[in-house]
Amino acid sequence: MAGERIELPQGTLDLLILRTLGLEAQHGWGISERIQQMSNAALCVQQGSLYPALHRLERRGWIKARWGTSENKRRAKYYELTKTGRRQLELETDTWKKLIAAVGQVLGTA
Repeated sequence: MAGERIELPQGTLDLLILRTLGLEAQHGWGISERIQQMSNAALCVQQGSLYPALHRLERRGWIKARWGTSENKRRAKYYELTKTGRRQLELETDTWKKLIAAVGQVLGTA
């Protein structure tokens, strides 16, 4: 699967961002890089999709932002999960697993 890019289904990006921030606080570029790394380069999140998603998650209270200094000594906005965001990550992870199982059943019986 490495090198083959996959189009994300609607709503999946939020789950991937929450999962990534569940590991540690990250700036936007770091989130994008981590998703690409964890997916063996199958998922590439463009800035035009990432930053609107981050702002949406922040408005919902699932993540919060603070300014900090990146590894290359530049000012960057770091995002981290809130308590509500951790609960949402658990909910969305459970829902995603149920969806995968259901689709797997349908595909397996076709």
